[in-house]
Amino acid sequence: MTNPLQEFLSTRDWLLADGATGTNLFNMGLESGDAPEFWNETQPDKIRRLYSGAVDAGSDLFLTNTFGANASRLKLHDAGHRARELSRIGAEIAREIADAAGRPVIVAGSVGPTGEIMEPVGTLSHADAVEMFHEQAEGLKEGGADVMWVETISAPEEFRAAAEAFALAGVSWCGTMSFDTAGRTMMGMTSEGMAEMIETLPNPPMAFGANCGTGASDLLRTVLGFTATGTERAIIAKGNAGIPKYVDGHIHYDGTPELMARYAVLARNAGATIIGGCCGTMPEHLRAMREALETTPKGAAPTLDEIVAEIGPFSSDNDGTGDQSDAPKRERRGRRRA
Repeated sequence: MTNPLQEFLSTRDWLLADGATGTNLFNMGLESGDAPEFWNETQPDKIRRLYSGAVDAGSDLFLTNTFGANASRLKLHDAGHRARELSRIGAEIAREIADAAGRPVIVAGSVGPTGEIMEPVGTLSHADAVEMFHEQAEGLKEGGADVMWVETISAPEEFRAAAEAFALAGVSWCGTMSFDTAGRTMMGMTSEGMAEMIETLPNPPMAFGANCGTGASDLLRTVLGFTATGTERAIIAKGNAGIPKYVDGHIHYDGTPELMARYAVLARNAGATIIGGCCGTMPEHLRAMREALETTPKGAAPTLDEIVAEIGPFSSDNDGTGDQSDAPKRERRGRRRA
C-alpha cells in the first residue's frame, strides 16, 4: 500500500510542512519544564488549535505533539510507562484535524531524541534505544500517523536506532538532524556524512534533512551540502524563524513572515522538497511561506553570498565540510543574542 506522503512526493515539486510546536504551546500557556505531551490528554482543545493553525495556514504536512513522548524523557515526569499511550493520543487528535481539512494532509508522528547519550560515549545501548523508539512508533501508528518523523537528532547512532525501530513497526519514516555546531551536529555529523549514512541504512527514510539549528541561513547552507552529494532522496528543510532573543522574560525569534517567505523560496531553489519552519515559526510565517512558494517561479540554487544577502549572515565560517575558504565570513552576534 502506497504511503500518502509518497504520493505527494511523486506529484508535487514542494510540500509545506508546519512550524513550531513549543513556541505555539508556550503562547497558549505551557510552562517551562512541563511536558507538552501531557496536553494531548489534559488540554486536547489546545492541541487541536496547534494542529489547525498549521493546516489553516496551508501546511500539507504537520507533526504531532509527541516530540518527547519516549520512555526516557517521560520518566523525568514519572510517566515513562505512558509513552505509547501519549503518542497514540497525540496522533489521534492529529488524525481528526487532518481528516477534517477538506484536502489531503499528512500526519507525521514526531519522534525526538531520547535525551540520553548512546554507547560507547554514554550509557544508552542500541537495543534500549530501539525499544524506546519502537514503543513510540507503535503508539503513533495506532493513533493514525501516516509516517514517522524523527527530528533534532545529533548522534548517528540514535538515527540508526530509530531506523531499526521503524522497520520493526512496519512504518515509513522521514528524519532530520540538527546542525548547530559550526555546520555539524553536536556529535560531529556533517551534511555530507548524513547523506552518506542514509544510504547505508537497511531501512532508509523517504526523505531526510535538517531542522532547528542556529538560523535559516545556516540551514540553507546545510541543504546545499545535501544536494552537493548528488542524493536523489527528497530533502527536508525546517529552519528556525530567525535568531532567539530574550524579551520581557520570554524567548522571542526575530524572523518576520517576509524573511521566512524568502527562506522558503531559497530552500526550494537549493533543492529541498519538504519545507517548513522550526522554533519561532507561527501560522503567519507559514501563510507567507505558502504564498511565496505558490507565486515565485523556481530559480537556480542560491550561492552562499545570495543567502547572506537575502536572509542574513551565517553563524560560522563554513558548514564543516570541505574547503570553504572563500565562504562569506560570519558576523559576530553577541549583541543579537542579548
